[in-house]
Amino acid sequence: MTARLIRWARKKSLWVLHFNSGGCNGCDIETLDLLTPRYDIERLGILKEPTPRHADVLLATGPVTRQSRDRLLRIYEQMPEPKRVVALGACACSGGIVADGYNVVGGIHQVLPVSLFLPGCPVRPEAIIDALVQLQELI
Repeated sequence: MTARLIRWARKKSLWVLHFNSGGCNGCDIETLDLLTPRYDIERLGILKEPTPRHADVLLATGPVTRQSRDRLLRIYEQMPEPKRVVALGACACSGGIVADGYNVVGGIHQVLPVSLFLPGCPVRPEAIIDALVQLQELI
């Protein structure tokens, strides 16, 4: 009974942490648009969390740069288990148009295990909501 209750609670209340590793801010604006009353993701049990110690899902945008790589790893290590990573946008999925840059490591999957890829430039808020609902169903 206890394990079933814990699984239900994890599925119904995703706490997400947003991390931008150096993109153009297009995906960031769309991600922050989710918090407005127009989309109201809190009705789905999805809450934006300011600290990695309480977050279940890491929403990562932008390509991983050499400068942000260590910070991204540190944030991921601070998250409690079970943790999931969602790569938002073309830059987070593959490095995007700056993939061949001297300071770009690549997409998020080069550094962290990614649970869900969501390509687009920028990703629409409706697509992000759909991806988070799919992630809830995977749990």
